[in-house]
Amino acid sequence: MAKKFLSLIIIPHTKTHSRTLSFSKRAIKIMMWSAIIVGVLILAVSADYVRIRMTRQSYNSLLAENRLQKDTLKQYEGSIGALEDKVKGFEDYVRKLNLFAGIKSPDKLLNPGVGDPRESQVVPSAPPRLSTDNLQNIQQKTEDIKKNFDTLVNFFENQAAQLASTPSIWPTIGWPSSGFGIRLDPFTRKQAFHSGLDIAAAYGNPVVVTADGFVAKVNVDKMFGNSIAVAHGGGVATFYGHLSSILVKPGQKVKRGDEIGKVGNSGRSIGTHLHYEVRINDKPVNPWTYILED
Repeated sequence: MAKKFLSLIIIPHTKTHSRTLSFSKRAIKIMMWSAIIVGVLILAVSADYVRIRMTRQSYNSLLAENRLQKDTLKQYEGSIGALEDKVKGFEDYVRKLNLFAGIKSPDKLLNPGVGDPRESQVVPSAPPRLSTDNLQNIQQKTEDIKKNFDTLVNFFENQAAQLASTPSIWPTIGWPSSGFGIRLDPFTRKQAFHSGLDIAAAYGNPVVVTADGFVAKVNVDKMFGNSIAVAHGGGVATFYGHLSSILVKPGQKVKRGDEIGKVGNSGRSIGTHLHYEVRINDKPVNPWTYILED
């Protein structure tokens, strides 16, 4: 049986002789199937390449989204930390109001002998982890504060006179230089109890009374120099020492914010400042507890 061939004649553009190529049908089929297989392989590789490119783009997109979510989470955690600090500030403020109202005693608010809380070294902590427990805890605290505020508002509405006679403002504008409690005495360089709050201020700066009352005593001595004691009723009194001048007289009625003297450096002092005390039944207590202003 004769084999069937397919002839292909190649005619060149030059003057050389033409060439004839002959292929059997089997060879042609093999070449056709090979071409189809190669085409399919090329299509498969191309599709796989496109899929890899799309997967890579999707992966990069997920990475970017993940980074964005982490940054957002950090921002939320920072916000939660700031919110907790504010809630704590409100809690401290409410504690002071509770003290004024007589709802809680001073020993429950501050440990005896503890100095100015703003002078303590606070190690900054990492922001709290964002969690449902944290949010619920903050929500519970805010609800407790609101309930406490409602109680205090009702109380103070009926106790306006007591509030007016309770020390609650800064006696002068300055910077706290020494707090209440045990400290290193600047003269003896030994530990000693400091019965008040020292406020560094400019010489001649106005000194105001921190609550309604009357001037119980005006004195000049070697320890506190020019000083004033004001009685506010209910066993509460305030004391102002190291003044440069005194502007009131014994027995004089005063209102919160009235100027009673000037900042000075009289008495046993190493710099211009005001020595300020709050006394309960003639016992010094931490003045920070009685300052509502920031």
